[in-house]
Amino acid sequence: MTEKVQFTGIPSVANALAGIGLRSPLSDIERQLLEQLQSAPLPRHIAVIMDGNGRWAQARGKPRLEGHRQGVETVRMVVKETWDEKIPFLTLYSFSTENWRRPINEVQGLMQIFIEAIDRYADELHQNQVKVRFIGKKEGFPGHLTERMENLEKLTGQNQGLTLNLALNYGGRDEIIRAFQKFLQSSLNQEREIGEDSFRQFLDTENQPDPDLLIRTGGEKRLSNYLLWQLAYSELYFTEILWPDFSYQDYHQALADFISRKRRFGGLG
Repeated sequence: MTEKVQFTGIPSVANALAGIGLRSPLSDIERQLLEQLQSAPLPRHIAVIMDGNGRWAQARGKPRLEGHRQGVETVRMVVKETWDEKIPFLTLYSFSTENWRRPINEVQGLMQIFIEAIDRYADELHQNQVKVRFIGKKEGFPGHLTERMENLEKLTGQNQGLTLNLALNYGGRDEIIRAFQKFLQSSLNQEREIGEDSFRQFLDTENQPDPDLLIRTGGEKRLSNYLLWQLAYSELYFTEILWPDFSYQDYHQALADFISRKRRFGGLG
């Protein structure tokens, strides 16, 4: 049995700059990137489309599910790095409403991987003050997975560190429809003018800030029905790297790219 490693106390960027810890020695470029990240405003909220697990496995002659299992390790790395950088919100596109169309064996395998990941990492997330929320439709999952999801939300619900949103059975159009239905229901007994601020509280992300940065791995350049309301003014970062190969250095490259952008939100800056 593999011993679980806590990410509390794993070297921060400051320690990494000194070449301390679990990472290999830094190149000059990596050192410059980390120095940039220490001195510039980082995103408050990062959203990720984790694409390329199946292709990663197939390129190695392995079943597609092996790519998804390897992808869980990348998830852990990104959660840890986000926590290290004190970025307060991270949202991961884990299973879309359209993913039910995949072969039944793959869907069942994914459900099992979700169960294994929750069982393995629930305590670690809780000990590190990560608050886990599942966004999307709760219907359709096996009962033993739904129970674990509810227990993990309850276990971590009072944590004050990183908020980790896991988008499961999630679709952006579906979220907007569900939010509008909730808005109408709440407005039955009161006159209520619809506006961005009043509508936002009915989204799955509720009162969280919109993502400042979207990262998509795997080479595709589309949103794939992900956070359609919230990504209106997000910076978009696309990389050819498949999700299981997405490294610590690749993540920090995306952050460095973000801080080089000039964000105007429709104005002149």
